[in-house]
Amino acid sequence: MARDFMTFKATQQTTVFNASGDDSARLAQIAGSVCAGANASGPALPVDMALDALSQSGDLAYVWDFTSDEIRWFGDLSIALGVDGPESLSNGERFHERVNVEDLTQRLQSLGLHMQDNGIFDCEYRLRQDSGDFVWVHEKGKIASDRDGEPSSLAGVIRPITRRKHQERLLEHKATYDELTGHFNKARLSETLHTTLAYNKRYAVKGGYLAVGIDKLAMVNDAYGYTVADLVILGVSHRIERCLRVTDRIGRLGGDRFGIVLPEASDEGLAQAAEKILAAVSSEPIDTPEGPIHVTISIGGVEVPGQIGDTQEAMTAAESALQLAKERGRNCYVDYRLSDEQRQHNRVSLDIGEQVLKALDEDRVVFAYQPVVNTVTKETAYYETLLRLREPNGDVIPAGDFVPVAEKMGLMRMLDRRALEIAVADLIAYPDVTLALNISSLTVTDPSWLRHLIGLTKGREDLARRLIVEITETAALEDFELSERFVSAVRKLGCKVALDDFGSGYTSFRHMKVLTVDIVKIDGAFIKDVANSPDNKLFVRTLLGLAEGFGLTTVAECVETEAEVAILEDEGADYLQGWYYGRPDTDPAWRI
Repeated sequence: MARDFMTFKATQQTTVFNASGDDSARLAQIAGSVCAGANASGPALPVDMALDALSQSGDLAYVWDFTSDEIRWFGDLSIALGVDGPESLSNGERFHERVNVEDLTQRLQSLGLHMQDNGIFDCEYRLRQDSGDFVWVHEKGKIASDRDGEPSSLAGVIRPITRRKHQERLLEHKATYDELTGHFNKARLSETLHTTLAYNKRYAVKGGYLAVGIDKLAMVNDAYGYTVADLVILGVSHRIERCLRVTDRIGRLGGDRFGIVLPEASDEGLAQAAEKILAAVSSEPIDTPEGPIHVTISIGGVEVPGQIGDTQEAMTAAESALQLAKERGRNCYVDYRLSDEQRQHNRVSLDIGEQVLKALDEDRVVFAYQPVVNTVTKETAYYETLLRLREPNGDVIPAGDFVPVAEKMGLMRMLDRRALEIAVADLIAYPDVTLALNISSLTVTDPSWLRHLIGLTKGREDLARRLIVEITETAALEDFELSERFVSAVRKLGCKVALDDFGSGYTSFRHMKVLTVDIVKIDGAFIKDVANSPDNKLFVRTLLGLAEGFGLTTVAECVETEAEVAILEDEGADYLQGWYYGRPDTDPAWRI
């Protein structure tokens, strides 16, 4: 005991632990109240009351006398700690023999710190049970001193927290790893790439990043269902993993996408790694309950650091190369190369990015409002809000000149957040107006935007009912599970959700059934020339019929002529939007 006490006195290192709340504090007071010499503050409780409280809670109280090294226990040791009798933990030496060797120093340091500041002793560690297994415990107590001011005893409470620790580990795992494949998720892979990029820049090391896409996975989804598609994703991930070195890292970016960080790789080495992965995936089919399925992948790669400045730029460059690989026929590798034209384009993009940031800082992000008209009544039902930048001289920059760049440079989350704030301010100022707000695919997966929406509409159901959140069909299908959860959360607030560009993606009946949106907006590409194109007319009729079958409200976009209006009325579109009814206006009459 003297040796342990000297260890406490000598400890100078500060260790911080989280408190468990008022429950443990009360239990510590109970323990002090029933034990002589504990000097507990507050009125003493009857012994039987204290013991009953401990028995009901499943916790233990104790008093450790430093002079005799004796520990007295209150509560059921066998239930709480898996120890049959108090003799196994009757003194400090025996108790410390039970503490996991990895946690013992931490407990001693924490107790030593408590002796210095006279606060509350608070620590979490593992104790060995009679079975040999370990139980996690949270200990909280307070030192009592003798007349000379020297520590004489420690009174406290020990609470089993194994279940909580397991839950914390599970949550930590979910926050770091993809649930299906067990590989890093997008956030963790991004962190790994960031670290690699910083290291390679500092020490002039060549490395690489690969973006991998499974070819035509949506067709497997539609033909065989999600279970088989998941098996294909899992099979591909295993084959990729077997091709990698120990230092390489793979992560699932969502849906059919993977990312691979190669900390050390020359241009030639990056290409060789990609070719090896391509061959491994396509060499033989993947076995599924529906039979073997032949799968190919496409890969885009970029050297890091090379011409890459940051993590987002590296991932974007690899994705661009991946898209080029798909355009070249799939099942191939394309490396990212900057031409003089691309360099000039990048310089222009950087300038536009600076414009966007400056506009955000100077509150020059505004909306242009375009009416959406009821097909029957011809009255405006709501307005779609379209982002614009207002120049200091009053000129207005259309979305097409800055939104694509903002998406590539990772600025859309900031723009979408500002757009939400502007829309809510409008809804508050104009209680008769309903607005539709477009958000990017990145924002669909951004929990902070959703929390901001909840905060702005909390207690204001009248606002939520007048807000329509629009997401594109292609964005919804990028990570269908995340999109499904996002749509559900937004609709629970009372907002409506619209699926924009309906018909441009690969939405199946299964998608339509699960993704419970309120409105579908038919892609304007099919509306244009609908009066002259039998194919467009047939496609629009099919989309309207599909939406009607699911009980969804329909909006036809890009309506420009009276002939188009007549056809869309006949085919049963619920609402119409386009230049025929009004162009986007930054200063509509109702807002002046």
